[in-house]
Amino acid sequence: MAREGGSVTPSGRPRRATLPDVAALAGVSTAAAGRALGGYGSVSEDVRRRVAEAARRLDYRANRLAASVRTGRTDTIGVVCADIESPFFARALRGISDVAREKGFSTLVTNSDEDLASEREAVQVLLHKQVDGIICAPADVTRVDHLARAQSDGTPVVLFDRVSDRLEADAVVVDGMKAAYQAVRRLLDLGHRRVAIVTELRQPREQDWARLLDPEIAVSPGELSPSEARLLGYLRAHWDAGVPVRRELVRRTGTYAADAAYQQTRRVLGLKNPPTAIFTVDNLMTVGAYRAIRELGIAVPDRLSVVAFDDLDWTVLVSPALTVIAQPVYEMGAEAARRLIRRLRDPQPEPPATLFMDVALIERESVAPVGGRTPATPP
Repeated sequence: MAREGGSVTPSGRPRRATLPDVAALAGVSTAAAGRALGGYGSVSEDVRRRVAEAARRLDYRANRLAASVRTGRTDTIGVVCADIESPFFARALRGISDVAREKGFSTLVTNSDEDLASEREAVQVLLHKQVDGIICAPADVTRVDHLARAQSDGTPVVLFDRVSDRLEADAVVVDGMKAAYQAVRRLLDLGHRRVAIVTELRQPREQDWARLLDPEIAVSPGELSPSEARLLGYLRAHWDAGVPVRRELVRRTGTYAADAAYQQTRRVLGLKNPPTAIFTVDNLMTVGAYRAIRELGIAVPDRLSVVAFDDLDWTVLVSPALTVIAQPVYEMGAEAARRLIRRLRDPQPEPPATLFMDVALIERESVAPVGGRTPATPP
């Protein structure tokens, strides 16, 4: 059955309603209908209501290409995701897309796999698709020239999960150094002196690794990747507690992969003098580490205390439930989208700023004083 006011093509197929069709049914000019549907220019609330009702009755779908030619906008946000398979980024993308949809934007998502070359290519693809702005989790916070070029060409950029001193852009992050410090200091305060860390940190040059191990290191968040920041929090917790850092307890996988974390966890737990606690800096590191702990039959927390980064659903389903650092992941994504859309709509936006969102250490059942749980008091 044809739509109200519709017609058919010579082949007999229903003809899609056009903007003039909507204008005729609403009793306004085509220009007024275009302004009402496009959200630009000035129209009365009555005209906006009549046009919206006419568009609904005709099942009108706007010609985005034509609209973009008129307005210079595509109402599309581009996202460069570091790892689309990660539960962290999946949750963040939900926050981005929910806000984008609410504000009338579509979302175009690309994946970099934490690879700089892939990220550069992804940015070019998004620019070719003429997105209005880009949200990016940069693979290397010290190499963001491609994002700077996008900005200079008129495409706003908001950084997510990472901040860079080399780019004047809004950023939405957590203080990974502070969060890791809080978690590791809790373990040290419980008497643990051999605390292992499992991180995907990539440090191909020995001098870069040595720099992080220097107690006198002075860096800003914009110089560090999330992994470096969390490792530095681990190190500073030891330094402040007067506990020596044992190099053999720092396990680097070099990749975001649960299997690599599994292998490193088995190695560190197989040491002649194994750790009494372990801290994982990423949800995939936690999956691999937990698998190794289970396979080795190590009792948690009696023989090994565990603290993990990210409060995923499964961390409360295992026994014992894991103590975690919870990040407001959905809200981080949502806030990144809000900041980008504000930049797109505000002709005089405020200077770029970095928002550090709060994290929480949620203590459950996987942490105990060194030596295991305190024996229950007899009745």
